Amino acid sequence: MIHKVIVLGGGSAGFLAALALKVKLSTLQVVVIRSREIGIIGVGEGSTGILTDFLHNYLNVGWKKFYEAAAPTWKLGLKFIWGPRPYFNYTFGPGLEIRSDPAQAKPNGYYCDDNIEYPDQISAMMTHDRVFAEKNGMPIAHGHVAYHFENERFVRYLEGAALAKRVEILDDTVTQTQQDDHGITSLILKSGTIAQADLYVDCSGFASALLGKAFGEPFISFKKSLFCDRAIVGGRDRQGAEDEVIKPYTTCETMDSGWAWQIEHEHRVARGYVYSSDFISDDNAEREFRTKNPKIGPTRVVRFISGRYERSWVKNVVAIGNASGFVEPLEATALGAIAKQSRLLAETLASSDCQPGPMHADMYNRFNGQWWDSILRFLAVHYKFNTRLDTPFWRHCREHTDLAGAQEIVEYYKENGPDGSWGATLLQNPNDQFTNSGYITMLTGMKVPYRRTWAPTQSDNALFEQRRMQFRDMALKAMPVRKVLGAIRSPEWSWA
Repeated sequence: MIHKVIVLGGGSAGFLAALALKVKLSTLQVVVIRSREIGIIGVGEGSTGILTDFLHNYLNVGWKKFYEAAAPTWKLGLKFIWGPRPYFNYTFGPGLEIRSDPAQAKPNGYYCDDNIEYPDQISAMMTHDRVFAEKNGMPIAHGHVAYHFENERFVRYLEGAALAKRVEILDDTVTQTQQDDHGITSLILKSGTIAQADLYVDCSGFASALLGKAFGEPFISFKKSLFCDRAIVGGRDRQGAEDEVIKPYTTCETMDSGWAWQIEHEHRVARGYVYSSDFISDDNAEREFRTKNPKIGPTRVVRFISGRYERSWVKNVVAIGNASGFVEPLEATALGAIAKQSRLLAETLASSDCQPGPMHADMYNRFNGQWWDSILRFLAVHYKFNTRLDTPFWRHCREHTDLAGAQEIVEYYKENGPDGSWGATLLQNPNDQFTNSGYITMLTGMKVPYRRTWAPTQSDNALFEQRRMQFRDMALKAMPVRKVLGAIRSPEWSWA
């Protein structure tokens, strides 16, 4: 029976896992071992709605304290400077497979061959850098949001929340692991302490100290589909530019040998260039990055390998976050994966009365494998069909990217266009975090050609254009991020 859990790692994965365990099982003893020598990656970070739901509906994180301590800004989706269009929006709201008006003959995507602007209200908000509708000077919240925040500040908030839930935090470094046939028996720490538990949660990041190093669990590489292996990370302060727009989305911009992100904070803009070292050197990548971003400050290079471990739950070790797998942040999936894994572990221990059996580990491993593989498939589509640049890297992507199971989804689109009728059947995976709507948005946004031809009637087209203009006008009246920040900090605002 599990009475005590040691969480190895004091980053976002470690504290989110610890919080989930304590929220679900308040009497469980949870200890986080955090190495100050390792630290955290500490970059500007974006999330998806999975994290928003996990924080506020599962962990019961209070809105007021979270906004004061973590200082997030809002994210409605991703703006892609990708493919032949000037840009297109991938939103967390209604997709291109729905009808904006029930009287439309076809879903929205069929009207977007030439013009993809304003298909829905969230996309219109993104186009005009607005985030919430306004009433009496106050924002009207909607549920189609995720967050941007600075990782260090987010982790500090999580640490405080964990302490409030009586999670023990030990600042020390593991120097040796001891194990037997049943798993880890103890961790030898630099201080001389011997730490023991019934279950060990490996949140040690890329090091994967328990699952990867101690157990030698096989690693499945995603190299056939995802060729990038490095990122230059940097940013710049806004330096008092109070009139500078805070964009409510992550920008993903095609670069010569990869892509660059832009993540918006209140006082800082985070930038990064994800690239393949097979196609560009670190120095040339830095040069290209700085040419695009002349105001950028100091940078550093982060090396990574995309892939996942064959299993994430082995014996008495469960790996969460980067210790279980990693893909580049093209769809900001890292925190969503941590949230899903943490919640699933907590629910598994609760449902098994803290006596999980082999089938629980098998089901966890099946879920985790399907989850990572679903991300791989979706990202592969981004690379396979991006025709924006004709560089050696992008030619290689178009010619050699393995779609990793997305072939049928792509073929259906090429035959029928942005039709969502058979989405659930095409995905074949109940744990796929990306719905058919996401594939339709990316394929339509990149103008992947499809064979079925259809033209709206004059009246049908007029109806859709009328809806476009309604969405545009609504967005122009909505509130930008700075105004919303001012509103929620005013005495008139109520978090209720």
